[in-house]
Amino acid sequence: MIKTDHSAKESGAEESAAKPSKVAVLGGGSFGTALANIVADNGHAAMLWLRNAERAAEINTAHLNSEYLPDFPLNPALVATVDLARAVADSDVIFMAVPSGSCRAVAREVARHTRAGAILVSTTKGLEAAGAPLTHDFRLMSEVLREEIPSAALGVLSGPNLAKEIAVKQLTATVIASADEALNQTVQQLLGCGYFRVYASRDMTGVELGGALKNVYAIMAGMAAAIGIGHNTISLLITRALAEMTRFAVNRGADPLTFMGLAGIGDLMVTCMSPLSRNYQVGFALGQGRDLESIVAELGQVAEGINTLKLLKEHAEHIGVRMPLVAGLFEILYNGRSIPEVVGGLMRAEQNRDVEYSLR
Repeated sequence: MIKTDHSAKESGAEESAAKPSKVAVLGGGSFGTALANIVADNGHAAMLWLRNAERAAEINTAHLNSEYLPDFPLNPALVATVDLARAVADSDVIFMAVPSGSCRAVAREVARHTRAGAILVSTTKGLEAAGAPLTHDFRLMSEVLREEIPSAALGVLSGPNLAKEIAVKQLTATVIASADEALNQTVQQLLGCGYFRVYASRDMTGVELGGALKNVYAIMAGMAAAIGIGHNTISLLITRALAEMTRFAVNRGADPLTFMGLAGIGDLMVTCMSPLSRNYQVGFALGQGRDLESIVAELGQVAEGINTLKLLKEHAEHIGVRMPLVAGLFEILYNGRSIPEVVGGLMRAEQNRDVEYSLR
């Protein structure tokens, strides 16, 4: 079993090669399935929890998740289950890959069955609305997990990780973030392989916010692609989005340098440029003139950027952080303003400094 205390840093090659006895991935969507498959490919005991019994049976018998990763064969050693207690009991490492709206409910159930000291890693790129009296705030998924499972060792996994590309073993990298160095090393040993590289960070806040905030700008990028804008405009959109994200995250205590890496500009670029991104798909359909409700219904999967947009706009205004792109997208989606009208307003706005945060 991989050690989870700091003595793991001083262990030799024999200890580094050891494997945890059990790993659970919670969430049978595209990324959860791809992540569980990596774990199984690396020779670990991998169990994937999902709610759909028919899909679990398909994974166990046909070694395929046809709903989310059709035509991508899965490792026969990967076991799927609809029994959450079975999945997490005695697990060394638990990856949370459920949508943000389900995170707290699933975490409460996990708390009833998991052992103290287990490693818990959030991969969910979304936010949860805070309740009263903090009505202008939100919870990061790591904060939800800390509230519900205080005994767990916490980490966050995020980066430019399109599930379908991972499934076909295209070269990919990600970031594991935790203040616990031994936790970072454990996850690196668990997931690292010839096609999936895992970098480490201590900035949980920055890594997690990078994953959540970029979804909003991916919707904008999809809309821009649908109306046929040029490369100059795409460059403007991505770089201004990065400035907004960083400005906001630094206000929340993140390290601005995090946004120069995979969890920042890396994730932002792939999500804003790939049609495989669900948030990009939503934006593209919006740019074609379709209504939001029908787009989300047809997608059949969660596009976290829709929920994040509302929470982000409200909180940014409350704390006084300028986010003109976020405000503009909100006007388009919820106040009926046209894309040309909002873009024109952004171009006529005050020309502030290009980079407005500082290293300190």
